[in-house]
Amino acid sequence: MSTDAIVLLKEDHREIKAAFRRFQETGKNAHATKGRLVEKIIELLTVHTYTENEVMYPEVRGLLPALEGDILESYEEHHVVDLLVMELAALPPEAERFDAKTAVLIENVEHHIDEEEQEWFP
Repeated sequence: MSTDAIVLLKEDHREIKAAFRRFQETGKNAHATKGRLVEKIIELLTVHTYTENEVMYPEVRGLLPALEGDILESYEEHHVVDLLVMELAALPPEAERFDAKTAVLIENVEHHIDEEEQEWFP
């Protein structure tokens, strides 16, 4: 296992995206499977977000003050994801808005991942 932060974050991204794909490939009425997948997605996002918020972002802020605006935007993107995660955690997989809320979560996180990997990591 690597100790390089960028390598670890990219590995997290791959695992998160794989969970997203499994959710998207699941049949419309596979509520139990979707519920388990969303639980896994929430777990992955919680660990990843904590790592970024508590380790990466404070370090980047200290080293690169010019990125202050980008860091603050990332904190807000995480906040939106946290809100969606809390709502999904309380929503049964059979709920009318479960799939739609998960789709919005996926779109937000994929945007954030793309931004990090295309703009920040290089």
